[in-house]
Amino acid sequence: MKFLKNTKGFTLIEMLIVLLVISVLLIITIPNITKHNSKINSTGCEAFVKMVQAQVQAYEIEHKKPPASIQALVDDKYLNEGETSCPNGAKVTITEDGKVIAVKQGSSSE
Repeated sequence: MKFLKNTKGFTLIEMLIVLLVISVLLIITIPNITKHNSKINSTGCEAFVKMVQAQVQAYEIEHKKPPASIQALVDDKYLNEGETSCPNGAKVTITEDGKVIAVKQGSSSE
């Protein structure tokens, strides 16, 4: 009997090695992606706080007093209605002296 040898494909071992290499690459990259995502959100929150602080200063220049709340900035069109929280979900608030802070789950960051 003559056996036909098919040399035009991958063997099972070769496919398993390729899947192993792909799995290792995914295991290495996924934690890095999630770490960078949280860093991007915190950086975005810092930038948003600075932008709101600039709007507070513009409000103070025009009205001669700091705004009572974020809603005062929204009402006077200094901020859009949906722009009251950071990309990471932290709520932006204004202190009595006009300083803007981001508060997330009971903690504060500036």
